[in-house]
Amino acid sequence: MDNRYTVDLNCDLGESFGTYRLGHDEAILPLVTSANIACGFHAGDPSVMRKTVRQALQHQVALGAHPGFQDLVGFGRRDMAISPEEAFDLVVYQIGALSGFIKAEGGVLHHVKPHGALYNMAAVQPALAEAIAEAVYKVSPEVVLYGLAGSALVQAGEKLGLKTAHEVFADRTYQQDGTLTPRRLPNALITNQEEAVQQVVRMVKEGKVLAQQGVEVPIKADTVCLHGDGAHAVAFARLIRETLTQEKVTLQAPVL
Repeated sequence: MDNRYTVDLNCDLGESFGTYRLGHDEAILPLVTSANIACGFHAGDPSVMRKTVRQALQHQVALGAHPGFQDLVGFGRRDMAISPEEAFDLVVYQIGALSGFIKAEGGVLHHVKPHGALYNMAAVQPALAEAIAEAVYKVSPEVVLYGLAGSALVQAGEKLGLKTAHEVFADRTYQQDGTLTPRRLPNALITNQEEAVQQVVRMVKEGKVLAQQGVEVPIKADTVCLHGDGAHAVAFARLIRETLTQEKVTLQAPVL
């Protein structure tokens, strides 16, 4: 069997809050290899965090902190004018919160992946990227930092000596500079499942993605983000998993 290709399937989970339910966590967990768990700022709450950690451990899924802006109303997807110092503090705070639940449940923190606007801003703002990477390094230098493939965030992590995972997206389109098409623009999301799956296969096996401008962009795919809150999220995750397996791609979380 040809096992030259290995990739992680990650999903943002634990995004329910109080009596509000979001996502398909229980159905998604058996299909992914790592979970990014909301830490209470953009989504999630203490009880949801504990429950999600426990469920992920039951499925032997790698546990990651998913820190975001303190913006429940905007789901952490609105840009905020914060300083690098403030970014450092909010990331340390949220890693600490999730780490407490992971320790209480007998698990180990595997990775950190910023959420939403914080993630996208850190992809192109070196000062913000460096602050986030430093926060991860000072709290848990042994974990993996997930960031947009080729971005300022993974570069900042690598500069500090952190393990990094270059992340690609199954259901998002790309610009010719390697960034994601902003959600506010047309065609930011890929709604055709077969098209999204084929984009993933090409990124993993060929290291290329077709940008909106019609040009091929080189890309590194260590981990693939699957969104767990869409109407067809579970079927889509199953399709991607089955297709990659058929393509002889090994599915596993990055090794610590």
